[in-house]
Amino acid sequence: MNPKPQQRHQAIVSFSKDHHFGLLISWKIRNGLKHGVENNRICDYVLYIFKVDLAKHFKDEETLLFSKLPAGDKMIAKAIEGHHTLHQLATEIEQSKNDAELLNRFADELEDHIRYEERILFNYLQENIDADELEKIAKRFPNDSREIDEQWKDCFWENKDAKKN
Repeated sequence: MNPKPQQRHQAIVSFSKDHHFGLLISWKIRNGLKHGVENNRICDYVLYIFKVDLAKHFKDEETLLFSKLPAGDKMIAKAIEGHHTLHQLATEIEQSKNDAELLNRFADELEDHIRYEERILFNYLQENIDADELEKIAKRFPNDSREIDEQWKDCFWENKDAKKN
């Protein structure tokens, strides 16, 4: 018997909205690779979106959510490790802007990380963070991912003809 999904507290909903956009980033990377888009174009997008969106999201999670539980918490440690892995992959992508394997790894790691947080960690946080703290966190404004993405004009992921920049 599957347990009934837990309703998200408003404090966590804004992070889940960010995660929806993160999954879309993974899809865009994979779609660009599938259609033979030049790797450097995809890398430029990944680096842009990492700097203006994902890094801020990670910092918000760590300061607003993760810090509310004890420092040695294993579930929090796994999420922070995921953040470090993605930071490292972004650094590697910046150094080697033509590596499809790195782009695939980034897309996979981002999706796996988001799935962990959505399916496991967020329920755990919601059960273990004090209700008053959750109310304070609920005042967080999520990143405006749509606006951030609209500023990027090279929509390489849109169709198979996208490689014709």
